[in-house]
Amino acid sequence: MESYKAGPLLDQIEFPIDLREKIKEAELSQVCDELRDFIVDVVSTKGGHFGASLGVIELTVALHYVFNTPYDQVVWDVGHQAYGHKILTGRRQNFHTNRIYKGLSGFPKRSESEYDTFGVGHSSTSISGALGMAVANRLKGELDRQHIAVIGDGAMTAGLAFEGLNHGGSVDSNMIVVLNDNCMSIDPNVGALRDYLTDITTSHTYNKVKDEVWNLLGKISKFGPNAQHIAQKIENAVKSSLLKQSNMFESLNFRYFGPVDGHDVDHLVQVLRDLKDIPGPKILHCLTVKGKGYEPAESGSPTTWHAPGLFNKETGEIIKVVPKSPEPPKYQDVFGYSIVELAEKNEKIVGITPAMPTGSSLKFMMEAMPDRAFDVGIAEQHAVTFSAGLATQGLLPFCNIYSSFMQRAYDQVVHDVALQNLNVIFCLDRAGFAGADGPTHHGSYDLAYFRCIPNMTVCAPMNESELRNLMYTAQLGDCGPFAIRYPRGKGVMTEWKTPFKEIKIGTGRRVRNGSDLAILTIGHPGNFALEAAEKLKQDGADVAVYDMRFVKPLDEVLLHEVFGKFDKVITVEDGCLMGGMGSAVVEFMTDHGYTASVKRLGIADKFFEHGSQKELYAEAGFGVDDIEITARKMLADQFKKLTKYAAG
Repeated sequence: MESYKAGPLLDQIEFPIDLREKIKEAELSQVCDELRDFIVDVVSTKGGHFGASLGVIELTVALHYVFNTPYDQVVWDVGHQAYGHKILTGRRQNFHTNRIYKGLSGFPKRSESEYDTFGVGHSSTSISGALGMAVANRLKGELDRQHIAVIGDGAMTAGLAFEGLNHGGSVDSNMIVVLNDNCMSIDPNVGALRDYLTDITTSHTYNKVKDEVWNLLGKISKFGPNAQHIAQKIENAVKSSLLKQSNMFESLNFRYFGPVDGHDVDHLVQVLRDLKDIPGPKILHCLTVKGKGYEPAESGSPTTWHAPGLFNKETGEIIKVVPKSPEPPKYQDVFGYSIVELAEKNEKIVGITPAMPTGSSLKFMMEAMPDRAFDVGIAEQHAVTFSAGLATQGLLPFCNIYSSFMQRAYDQVVHDVALQNLNVIFCLDRAGFAGADGPTHHGSYDLAYFRCIPNMTVCAPMNESELRNLMYTAQLGDCGPFAIRYPRGKGVMTEWKTPFKEIKIGTGRRVRNGSDLAILTIGHPGNFALEAAEKLKQDGADVAVYDMRFVKPLDEVLLHEVFGKFDKVITVEDGCLMGGMGSAVVEFMTDHGYTASVKRLGIADKFFEHGSQKELYAEAGFGVDDIEITARKMLADQFKKLTKYAAG
C-alpha cells in the first residue's frame, strides 16, 4: 500500500476529536503547514483539485477545532476545497486513492463519511442544505447544534445561493455562512457581486470602524442582552453609512462579520468561537488566496492550478506527457475553435457559458470576440433564458453548458426556449461519463431528457468532423432548439479541421456494411462499434454499423432499412438506457410492426461512481469488448457453424 508521510502533529490526528484534544491552540499554525505539505505531496503525484483546497487550510483546521464535528455540521459547497477536511476526518491513510477508480470520491459524499454531511458536486447548494439541517434539528429540539455552510464567492453568483439566503434570513436557526472570498471560481469571477465584495473588502474606513465596533461588541456583551442589542444597532448603522450601498447580507437579516484574513488560523479560531455564541443567521466574510502556501500556485494562474495534473513539487513544473505522434484534439477544443470560425462568417452568432470558459473552450471566442461571448457566472438557468432573450432578437446563441449542469436549467429549456421554438443551440460538453469527477458530473441523461421536449432537435457527433458539421448546420437557418452533445476528452481524428458541410437534420448514415447483425450507435461510441466489428470480422461475422447521429428526429428511412434487413440489432449509447436512443429505436420497431432481437447497451438505471472513462465504459458494459461479446452471444449459432466448417 502506498504511504505518504505526515508531519509529527498531523500524524496524531485521525479524526477531529484528536485535533481538539491532542493539539494545543498555539500549534494550529504548524498543523496547517503540515496539512498543506501533505496535500502537495499527494496531489503532485496523483493529481486532483489543488488550489481551492490549499486556500482553505486555515479555515478547515479552525472549523474542526472550534466546532464539535460531526455533531456540529459543516457543509462544503462544490467540494473542490474539501481535501483538508477529508484528511482530518479519518481518510488520511487512503487519501492517495482520491478520484481513482474504487477509491475515495473527489467530493464530499455522505456514504463515505459521517463528516460529509451533504453530498456535493454542483455549486451553490450549501446554504440551502445547511438551512434544511438547521431547521430540522431545531424541530427535533437539538438547539445547541451548529450548522456551517462554506461557500465561495464564485458559487455565490448562482440563484440558488440567493434563494437560500433569502429564506435563511427569515428563519430563526443556528447557521453560519462562511463566504470564502478569493475572487475566483475555476475561472475569474464576473458580475456585479464581484464588484460589491471588492467594495466591502477595500473600504479602509469601513474596516477600521468595523474592527472597533467588533471589539466593542465583545466587551459590551458581558453587560447583558440589552447592551448587546444597542451595540448591534450602532454597528449596523455604521456599516450602512460607510458603504456605497447598504450591506446586502444585513438586508437579508444575516448578521455580517468581516472581512477577516482567512489565513490567520489563530484569529479565525477566536472569531468562530464568538460566532458560536451569537444567535440567529450569520455570515463570516473570509478573504483567502487560492493555492496559498505553495508559491508556484500563488503566483501562477489560478485556473491552471485549479486541477494542474501531476507536477514537480520542488519546482512547480507541471508534468506534461509529450505524445510520440500527433494526437486527436479534445472535443471541447474543436467546439472552441469551430465557433470562432463560424462567428467570423456569421455575425449573428454569440457564445454563452455559465462560468466555464476554459472548461468549455469558449475562452477562444472570448479572446477573439469579447463583445460577442459571455460568461454569466455560475448561473445555468440565467444562461438559458438569457440565450432565449438573445434569440428573440434574431441572434444565434450557442449556449455551452456541461451536460450534468444543464439539468439545473431544465425548466428554462422547456418554458423559455422550446415552448417559444427559439433557435438556441445547446452545446452539451462532458456528455456521457465524465471520468474522475464522478456521478455529480456524469452527463448520463441528456439524450432522454431532451428527446421528450417538443420542437427540440437532439444529436451527437461520432467524431470531430461531425461536431463541426452539426454546429455549422445548426446556424444555417431557424432550426428551433438544437442540442449537440459530445463527451469529455479526445476524439479520433488527427486531421480534424475539415471543411464545413451541411447535414440534413434527422439523417443518420451507414458507416460499415454487413449482413449478419446491425449495430446502431449515437455519438462517440460509434468508434467502439467499428472496432468491435473489425474484431468480429476476423472470425467470419459480417456486422453492419450505423451512426444514427440524431435521436430526435430519428432517421426513419434508415431504420426501415435496418429492420427490413436484420433480425439481430444492438444499440450503443453513452447515455441512460431509460428513454435514450435504444428506447427510441425499440419504440420505432414496435410502432411499425417489426420483430427483431434487440440488445441495448448503455448506462443502466443506477449511479456510477468515479474512474477513468475506459473503466466506466467497461463497468457499464458498452466498451469495445462488451459490444463484441454481445454480438458473439447473439450470433452464437452462426459462430458454431463457422467453427464446425473451419474444423473440417
